[in-house]
Amino acid sequence: MFAGLMALLFGLNGLNVVNNYVGRNFMTAIAERQMDEFVRQAVFYVCVFAVLTVVGVIARFVEERLALLWRGFLTRRAVDLYLENEAYYRLEVSVTLSHPDQRISEDIQAFTVTTLSYIIMLFSSTLTVVTFSGVLWSISPLLFVVAVLYAACGSYMTIVLGRPLIGLNYERLDKEASFRSSLMHVRENAESVMVASVEGQQKTRLMQRLDDLIANILTITAVNRNLAYFTSGYNWMIQIIPDLIIAPAFMRGEIEFGVITQSGAAFAMLVGAFSLIVRQFNSISNFAAVVSRLSSLLEAIEKSRTRGGGTGIELVKQDGDLAFDHVTLGSAGGHALLHDLSVTIPPGTPVLISGSHGAAGAALFRATAGIPTAGAGRILRPNDLMFLPQRPYLPPGSLRQILLPPDNPGDASDSQMLEVVRSVGLDGLVHDALGLEKEQDREMSLGEQQLLAVAKVLLARPRYVFLDRLEATLGHETFRKVLNLLSKNAITCINNGEEGDARDLYEAVLDCQEDGRWTWTHRRA
Repeated sequence: MFAGLMALLFGLNGLNVVNNYVGRNFMTAIAERQMDEFVRQAVFYVCVFAVLTVVGVIARFVEERLALLWRGFLTRRAVDLYLENEAYYRLEVSVTLSHPDQRISEDIQAFTVTTLSYIIMLFSSTLTVVTFSGVLWSISPLLFVVAVLYAACGSYMTIVLGRPLIGLNYERLDKEASFRSSLMHVRENAESVMVASVEGQQKTRLMQRLDDLIANILTITAVNRNLAYFTSGYNWMIQIIPDLIIAPAFMRGEIEFGVITQSGAAFAMLVGAFSLIVRQFNSISNFAAVVSRLSSLLEAIEKSRTRGGGTGIELVKQDGDLAFDHVTLGSAGGHALLHDLSVTIPPGTPVLISGSHGAAGAALFRATAGIPTAGAGRILRPNDLMFLPQRPYLPPGSLRQILLPPDNPGDASDSQMLEVVRSVGLDGLVHDALGLEKEQDREMSLGEQQLLAVAKVLLARPRYVFLDRLEATLGHETFRKVLNLLSKNAITCINNGEEGDARDLYEAVLDCQEDGRWTWTHRRA
């Protein structure tokens, strides 16, 4: 497709040369009042314009298709890198990069379209220089030299005057994203904002972001104004310079009248080809900002991969039992949460993590899930282990898409899904198989979301499930029912609970104390 586009550009450039000579003959026929020649050249003119139109439209279509294919390829690659090795999480917690979503969705689109456009412009400009240099030189060597010097001076002045735009456009993209993310924050937390009555605080924050954006755009506008003073005059002078140099030769009778129009067109084409920086500087400054942002994204992803989790905990995924081997966990402030934990949890042994130090259980949950946590030791994690945090993640989509794992979407029948949903107490959520196609996640309370996540676990039937303080939301009776369902389905439950939780529901208890000490109590008789 790219080769075809280059061929079309060759054709367009050749047609422009033909059009230049036809235009000269057309104007000469008018000046000399030659009706037959005028009609013939007019027909040629119309034919050339028609072919130029068709070839130009096809070239534009091919360019857009090629840009779309390239964007799709680069975006898929960027998404792969973003989601590999939890890079998305590490970028979020490290706060080293702002708005990676915008860089992937918008900046890649701008990069592909603009890069391809520049490649085409450079190629086309090169062809124009090669073809029209000969045309202009044959008319007037002096005019050719003036064209080269004029374009060189114009490019230099444009760079000097417009250089600040590169940094300003980079800032504009960030400030646009900050303002948009603030609006999204209000939308996504509408109920909480209303209950807390913090509309004024949110408005102040939004207005501050908007003021920063407007100030940035005003600065860009001022730089563009100064640049436009030069570029506007530069472009106007292109129209008069050829006439000033060529007209005296016509007045002396050395050339035909049509040569004046031909030289003007050839001069404009050649100066335009040499003046790519002048014509496209605003676009180039935006493009430089986009390239810098994408480069920062790739660099941050690479650093997150090489840096890893920033933790001394080794996470080993295997097919055996869940085990903690000399695991020590600490807080961000350096305080000991858990010291030298060595415990193996065989299948069929429901465990309660409790004690006076609730942060230790939360840290153990995070470390087992693979979330970077300060500490040392080794965690042997079975492959068939699922996690249920306090606020479960329910992907957007229908109830069926939420309940079934994406890698095995056909493992459960409609009747099995309905039975499981009803068994966890969500009878009113779905009445028949048609209800499985309904999107429900935005209409459910936190407790209902947790029960739906439990239903997802029951359908997946892992050997282990690690819960994080679900009882506080579900209530004691509902939570007891959940534990019974897990036990009936041979799913071993490890529950990060609270100090007052009932211990009779478990066969083992891990008590975590304030100083990092722990005790393991096995309750089986």
